Amino acid sequence: MDEPIQKMEKDCSAIVDAQFPEIEAHAKVGRTTKALEQLLVLEKQTRSSADLASSTRVLKKFIQVTFEAQDWKLMQEYIVLLSKKHGQLKQAITRMIQESMECLEKTPDMKTKLELIDTLRTVTDGKVYLEVERARVTRILAKIKEDEGNVNEAADIMQDLQVETFGSMEKREKTDFILEQMRLCLLKRDYVRANIISKKINIRYFKETEVQDLKLRFYDLMIEYSLHENEYLQVCKHYRQIYDTPIVKADPAQAKKAVENAVLFVVLAPFDNEQSDLIQRVYIEADEVDTPVYRDLLKCFITTELMRWAMIEQIYGPTLGQNTALATGDEASRKRLKELHNRVVEHNIRVIAKYYTRITTKRLTQLLDLPDKDCEEFLSKLVVSKTIYAKIDRPAGIVSFAKSKHANEVLNEWSQDINGLLGLIEKTCHLITKEEIIHSITKVI
Repeated sequence: MDEPIQKMEKDCSAIVDAQFPEIEAHAKVGRTTKALEQLLVLEKQTRSSADLASSTRVLKKFIQVTFEAQDWKLMQEYIVLLSKKHGQLKQAITRMIQESMECLEKTPDMKTKLELIDTLRTVTDGKVYLEVERARVTRILAKIKEDEGNVNEAADIMQDLQVETFGSMEKREKTDFILEQMRLCLLKRDYVRANIISKKINIRYFKETEVQDLKLRFYDLMIEYSLHENEYLQVCKHYRQIYDTPIVKADPAQAKKAVENAVLFVVLAPFDNEQSDLIQRVYIEADEVDTPVYRDLLKCFITTELMRWAMIEQIYGPTLGQNTALATGDEASRKRLKELHNRVVEHNIRVIAKYYTRITTKRLTQLLDLPDKDCEEFLSKLVVSKTIYAKIDRPAGIVSFAKSKHANEVLNEWSQDINGLLGLIEKTCHLITKEEIIHSITKVI
């Protein structure tokens, strides 16, 4: 946060320039206490004079002197002491904190590093002008905890900060921080919180070309979440967003992988109006990339023709088996393979319902390659979801796809058919009369 403009009572730069060589000389020969005492006097002068530039130099010199002496305890004491000085300029404190943060990677051991981090987090707590520094230190602490195997603790530490409210943090860094929060939540298997955090990111920001790396990270995390929730249609949408990224389109291998996964998951998604529309869009994108097997598989689902599961396995199985979503051999992969079989059966039922008004259960089982019980289960599920209309007459062994109509509906249809027929007769009579008149005139001539 920018420091309010204050009237500088006195320029202390000359005094600072004059005393710094002496202070540095004391520090080099090990007289750290003498150097720090002299700095304290200088700090009071610059603070009283409201000289921002000189105050900043003095505060940073405290950190440099204690660092050169490798006295980390003393550094922490002065960080706390100086940050509490009444009237000290906020920008000067910010520069001091930033200077001390640069020492984090130079600490001799992990214990010292954690103590310094704890001091910095304590000093920055509750100070709006130090919110960005606190977030950065917190992220370092979370990384340490994660490396130690304490994923839950690392995720909890990151959740303490609501970076979306930080006005002084740049948008890119803010988005990167939120993505890290999402990653740790997914690692912790806290999927509900991960989804909530994802809402903090405005996806319109990803239209900017310089944040394509953040866009890919975001959608990779969203794919992980959607796969856990079995939201296959959402997974397809995420892969389409990945494919729509310029750096992905520029790489044929990445583009092909994105489209293939989009095809697979739109096929796995349950049928509805949105899925039906999306499958057509994905088919167009599959034409843009060299994926003949996936494109042909998608065409099978678009075409209103029956598919045999045995043939699907034979033709597309080897290629689909190489996809990471189906090739891992774990429970999730087996579940997705079963879902693919289910979608083939559901597609076949929709095709049969389109071409048949009535069919015997025996013939239906032959067309679907399923036993009676499974056929009835699939039919019931599609009827409940209102994808098709069907009634099963078990004693007669007949499935009717024709929707029963009310007497008024039948009468209205009959009336419309009669009106149409009478209209055709009238038009025919008119044409015959016209031909007779033309014939008679031609005969007279």
